Amino acid sequence: MIVEDQALMREGLRTLLDLEEGVEVVGEAADGVEALERLPGARPEVVLVDVRMPRMDGIQLIERLGREHPEVAAIILTTFDDDEYVFRGLRAGARGYILKDTPSEELAAAIEKVHRGEAVLDGPITLKVISELGRLSKGPAGPQPGSGGLSEREMEVLRLVASGASNREIARALYITEGTVKNHISSILRKLGFRDRTQAALYALERGWIEAP
Repeated sequence: MIVEDQALMREGLRTLLDLEEGVEVVGEAADGVEALERLPGARPEVVLVDVRMPRMDGIQLIERLGREHPEVAAIILTTFDDDEYVFRGLRAGARGYILKDTPSEELAAAIEKVHRGEAVLDGPITLKVISELGRLSKGPAGPQPGSGGLSEREMEVLRLVASGASNREIARALYITEGTVKNHISSILRKLGFRDRTQAALYALERGWIEAP
């Protein structure tokens, strides 16, 4: 579903994404209120969300999705790479933050990654996040007291998640299967009480459990 207040932008995105294999646009909305109304009928798996919209903006919508429709993954698609929007969006539960000048094939690839449970950040956004996490992170790289009861292996997985590694890359780095990686991530999210791997990584980095990449 495309949630964007500018009709021309919605139409353009729909036209471009309809050309991409593996992606189907099942609905559109002009703001967060309309998106929540249309969500049950459209049943999207991924929602592209603009930040600035009337009535209910993108951040508010993502927060509502997390509470009411946790099965729906949200990607922020915006022209703004302002630090405030980036971190508010990620903390709200966005699994991706993509700028609108991204080529359509890269956007389609980002949608597929988020659908698989991975996180996607545009290049300039990644630099902002790493810079901020490096500022916040003070502790050593190993597990620390109060680290949510995570095992040493789970901390290794979480550290790689924070570096932006995909499940396949984590599996290769740790010499385990992708299925095992998914099991570890599910355990991490359950122990920390998050539904999203990005939120879990931010939480661990802010508390110094792991070092910023």
